[in-house]
Amino acid sequence: MKTPLLAIFASSLIALSNSAFAAETPFAIAIHGGAGTIEKARFTPAQEKQYRAKLTQAVETGYKVLQQGGESLDAVTAAITVLEQSPYFNAGRGAVYTYDGGHELDASIMDGRNREAGAVAGVKHIESPIKLARLVMDNSVHVMLSGQGAEEFAKEQGVELIENNLFDTEPRYKALLKAKQKLEKAKATSKEYQAAHKALPNNYKMGTVGAVALDKNGNLAAGTSTGGMTAKRYGRVGDAPVIGAGTFAENESCAVSATGHGEYFIRYNVASDICARVKYQNKTIEQAGDEVINQVLAPIGGTGGVIIVDTKGNISLPFNTSGMYRASKSNTQATYVGIFNDE
Repeated sequence: MKTPLLAIFASSLIALSNSAFAAETPFAIAIHGGAGTIEKARFTPAQEKQYRAKLTQAVETGYKVLQQGGESLDAVTAAITVLEQSPYFNAGRGAVYTYDGGHELDASIMDGRNREAGAVAGVKHIESPIKLARLVMDNSVHVMLSGQGAEEFAKEQGVELIENNLFDTEPRYKALLKAKQKLEKAKATSKEYQAAHKALPNNYKMGTVGAVALDKNGNLAAGTSTGGMTAKRYGRVGDAPVIGAGTFAENESCAVSATGHGEYFIRYNVASDICARVKYQNKTIEQAGDEVINQVLAPIGGTGGVIIVDTKGNISLPFNTSGMYRASKSNTQATYVGIFNDE
């Protein structure tokens, strides 16, 4: 029996309508777990598999929020929380040690709809800094809270404080001992310490997690969380909690989360610079990201990378190191997971 022409026409209209709807409502997420000297030779097959599995879990967790119609802010928070709970990355339970043998954590989050943002710096007893940054954005009149004040705010919000040693891990402690051996060859003056610290390999100076997302309502969001720099002193704060440096999102351009040597990312306002190039120069996120990471930062020794998503669901993941833990997924792109610079 032949299908009536009216039925064929109706089904064609439905198909066209569905495809048009899908085209009009992109959604996407990208995550990172830090950039640096990440070389395949340093991984056993089992270790590489574990890292890829955790990156997959994080991006899929965030993507599920978007797929179900959730907000980009919730997707970013959910994805970063997975990475904070893993000892593999320099955030939360995998945070590096300060010079004094403790942990000081930073995080920030930003809403692309209205540039609302929240950040925390130098917190020592907060299990999920990204969740606290979200509370600062949602429930305070401030953008950034630090140290003891941030933790007092956390208690008022019902956040349970934890012992700092929850963040202890053996590999990070060994890295601290190696860094201190290098630093202590210099005398204890501030000037000589600074010179010695500059001479440390870049891997001691970087490591972060982050996420950027676009939801079905066209809203962008970005978030970043970190344990900072190995053997950091004097209450050092990097780019991760600094809006415009390590984190930036606005619906008129893009969302960015950065990872790298934070001092350079602060000085060159990396995250907002990328978005400004998209907004004011009509650059694609691929062009803007490449310019800032490889043409601005690389020549002056600024190592690291960024993850970017734009208002159309395009994703870009540029970096200028030998590797960056990264993953992405969208309604038009299958799950992608990468670690090394040749994939």
